[in-house]
Amino acid sequence: MLTIKVLGSGCANCKRLEQIAHKVVDEMAVEAEIIKVTDYKDIMAYNILSTPGLVVNEKLVSYGRIPTPAEVT
Repeated sequence: MLTIKVLGSGCANCKRLEQIAHKVVDEMAVEAEIIKVTDYKDIMAYNILSTPGLVVNEKLVSYGRIPTPAEVT
């Protein structure tokens, strides 16, 4: 099972990334837990300075942009 974290305070891009993550998981029929991380201290634990951030299985995949659907999994 994948663990996907969307890092961000709730900005438009953060919400868009969360939507993309849900869509990709549904389309691929992958078992995944999608977690929205909004606490600033928790976000900073990943050493990112701009959001949205995407973490898959505790690996930082992207930040500061909306990743492609392929990057989500």
